[in-house]
Amino acid sequence: MGQCGEKLNKKQELAVMAIITESTMQKAADKAGITTSTLYRWQQLDSFQERLHRMKQETVSQATARLRQGMTIAVDTLMEMAQNPKTPAVARASACRSLLEFGFKAHEMEHLQDRIERLEESLESESA
Repeated sequence: MGQCGEKLNKKQELAVMAIITESTMQKAADKAGITTSTLYRWQQLDSFQERLHRMKQETVSQATARLRQGMTIAVDTLMEMAQNPKTPAVARASACRSLLEFGFKAHEMEHLQDRIERLEESLESESA
């Protein structure tokens, strides 16, 4: 296996991006201008795996940030639907249900996050 932290060459960088953007390994290899066997061999390299992992994390982080931006619009839309008497009753009920479900889930997630933080602090103080 390759060394961790080893710099990738341009083809390997292109292959990393292709894996993230293409639907199959064959398409990724084609896009990078390499064979699939080369792509699979590069995937065994620690440095390649490390870069691929970082790129996947960045991609997910960017998508999550975009989702967060859209959440405000989505909640505003649901609130509008739930409050508008001209909205069909079924749609209003569905909007209300969604608001309640997501509200409870958000509350639950915040509660769990608080508990995890307290447990981590407790473990840190015990080990100190």
